Amino acid sequence: MPFFSYKNIKISGISTVVPKNVVKTESFKPTFGIDEVEKFIKMTGILETRKTSEFQTASDMAFTAAEALINKKNIDRAEIDALVFGTTSPDYRRPASAFVLQKRLGLNVDTAIFDISLGCSSLLYGLQVVSSMMSNSDIKKAILVVGDTAGKTTNPGDRASVMIIGEASVALLLEKSDNCPKITSLLRSDGNGYRYLIVPGGGYRNLNASHKEEICADGNKRSLHNSFMQGTSVFTFTISDVPKAIKDYLVYTNTEVSDYDYFAFHQANLYILKQIAKKIKIPFEKMVMSIDRFGNTSGASPAVSLCHNFGNERGRSLKIMLCSFGVGLSWGVTSIEINSSDIFSIIEDESVFEEGIIKSVLEV
Repeated sequence: MPFFSYKNIKISGISTVVPKNVVKTESFKPTFGIDEVEKFIKMTGILETRKTSEFQTASDMAFTAAEALINKKNIDRAEIDALVFGTTSPDYRRPASAFVLQKRLGLNVDTAIFDISLGCSSLLYGLQVVSSMMSNSDIKKAILVVGDTAGKTTNPGDRASVMIIGEASVALLLEKSDNCPKITSLLRSDGNGYRYLIVPGGGYRNLNASHKEEICADGNKRSLHNSFMQGTSVFTFTISDVPKAIKDYLVYTNTEVSDYDYFAFHQANLYILKQIAKKIKIPFEKMVMSIDRFGNTSGASPAVSLCHNFGNERGRSLKIMLCSFGVGLSWGVTSIEINSSDIFSIIEDESVFEEGIIKSVLEV
């Protein structure tokens, strides 16, 4: 069973960036009908989301989040030895977007840089990867950035997804420290569910897929370049495999629900979060939420929730269980201890890396 433990590594800063563009869920009433939208709000808890502009990317928000983190923590950029970007929304097919971030952040050539192609579980998998790199090297400081712009592949007429998806990026600073609790993580995956959450077109399996929109079995219009979700299969997975993993984690770490101050889980939807809390017997007031204001922000969502709820606090030590689950299928559980003064308020930003917009082959 894949459990991972790391000593002397801590998360010493968390920063979140969201787009300035607010999309109210109620604005979909003319499109989908009053009853449909009100039913959706009741089930998911989503009152509004954030959406990027045409050329704003996950790496744009990740840059702003990482830049803010470096400045707030007063970090010398030369001390950052690794930067890992968890995203399924890269700027280009190649190179990895982490290299764009390296350039923009001014990190030196000795920095280890790469992307992880994961969505909703990228925060947990990213933490494991970065912690593993640090524990087996002389890396003392590293940045993990996580973000997606899933709304760009969602069909605007897809009532199953368009009101759910929010967009955000987060940055986490990891540092070696002689005085911090051990980080223990559990990671799982199931490739049998690779079609449960998928964008079929545009990759190298189906590079020239048709952009023709068709009515799908669930009544929603999509093309092969849009996101598809098998809702029933995803729901079954989230209320069965995810709670089991949490229970296994509690047994392995010899901890109980009462040992944790808060639980920051992937913000899938309100109903799913309530079902998971019920199965694990987590008091719902301990569930840290952001879905009402930001929607499902993919892999960034646990950190978005932390910044949304604790960004204005100072000086309180928090023990938090993190849980992520989604595309792949992939899921994981970990726990961290962090001072609330190291969790920064959410930043709204709409800036775009203009140099990165390439509209003609003559510009390459």
